[in-house]
Amino acid sequence: MSQPSVLAALVSALRGGSIEVVDLTSPLSSSTPVIQLPPEFGQTAVFELAEISRYDDRGPAWYWNNFRSGEHTGTHFDAPNHWVTGKDLDDVASVPAGRLIAPAAVLDFTAEAAENPDFLVEVEHVQRWEAEHGPLPEDGWLLLRTGWDARGHSQEAFLNADETGPHTPGLSPECARWVAQESPVIGLGVETVGTDAGRGHSFDPAFPCHSYLMGSDKYGLTQLQNLAALPATGSVVVAGPLPIVTGSGAPARVLALVERS
Repeated sequence: MSQPSVLAALVSALRGGSIEVVDLTSPLSSSTPVIQLPPEFGQTAVFELAEISRYDDRGPAWYWNNFRSGEHTGTHFDAPNHWVTGKDLDDVASVPAGRLIAPAAVLDFTAEAAENPDFLVEVEHVQRWEAEHGPLPEDGWLLLRTGWDARGHSQEAFLNADETGPHTPGLSPECARWVAQESPVIGLGVETVGTDAGRGHSFDPAFPCHSYLMGSDKYGLTQLQNLAALPATGSVVVAGPLPIVTGSGAPARVLALVERS
């Protein structure tokens, strides 16, 4: 008798529960927090629904909506052309589909971020994690868990801004460069509103995660949830952004496959 195919085994494991599907996506609505730039710059749109019909004289048997949203609203995917350093690289529709499914490493800095919202991950932190768990996955994701998803109910709490700007955790400039240029991962995923720390505007270069990652043909995932449900290693991320032609990014449904004993 022939052996079952890999895909058949995967379907069986999903149905049987030995592989769990964890939704890493923040629900998308008008209350979803959005980034706020200084007023002299253009701003991303808050998500909006406009009803077309709802089983009424506009359409008696169907309900549907138009929606308006920024590309970088809610849980979303950053393509290389999002930043000037990657302006000649892929738009979100051109990202190879095979790169949307990749293994993940989850680095937990929840305690550090709870103590200091401006906490920065350094290269040494990542290297200590590697000493315990093994190398970062080739062509995989580095997911940064900080507990920030617990703030997703509130724009104010999520941005955590004062007169000096937002205060959220992230990578130091040197760590951002190292992840982009020396590590084997294809991108960085975070629970915060963007891949950069809240103070990233004042770093050199400004917004180093965006600058280094996009310029290195790598990607970003933001406003992730439920990273606490993932192991440090072994999960597989499925990132599904809308393939917007010439788009710099798109809202995405991001899932993780986790093997359970």
